[in-house]
Amino acid sequence: MEGIGSRIWDLFERFVLFMLRLILKPVKKELTKEQEQAFMQFVKFALVGVSNTIVSYGINAVTLLILDSVGGFEGADKYIGNTVAFFLSVLWAFYWSNRFVFKESENGEKRVWWKTLIKTYIAYAFTGLVLSNVISWLCVDILGISKYIAPIINLVISVPINFLMNKFWAYRQKDKKPEEIINENDQPA
Repeated sequence: MEGIGSRIWDLFERFVLFMLRLILKPVKKELTKEQEQAFMQFVKFALVGVSNTIVSYGINAVTLLILDSVGGFEGADKYIGNTVAFFLSVLWAFYWSNRFVFKESENGEKRVWWKTLIKTYIAYAFTGLVLSNVISWLCVDILGISKYIAPIINLVISVPINFLMNKFWAYRQKDKKPEEIINENDQPA
């Protein structure tokens, strides 16, 4: 029997794809099944990202409350909160991305979880720390864009880049060599 979560996801996916087709209809653009699957993978990545943002904020807030109650961390508390939130929220994103977004293919080599985790941290550090600060500097200091608008521009640029880094680098699976597939087929079930 199919779980309720799977049924809800199926309905959500149908709705999203219906809306996408509706949006593309005036420009007479139809997507292939592979393009629709890639789009839905990005939607899943975005949903993990939203949950990751909530988790990150919660961890940061709890860390700040704990440090305030302990005392002695005035001035450094925000940096400690940010650091703890970054490490734990990327771990959260890794878990859900591995399970929900970038599932392992049976046709690919098995991923080494700790290598994927390290690459995930690098991807998030690059887009969340390096790229976002460069974009903020460029938007605010060079182009004169409001510091309240710059984060929106940052998200429009950094989220797709983070998705691509995760899809094609951190979670990438090499195809199995033909002899590996043959050897698997020879194994008793």
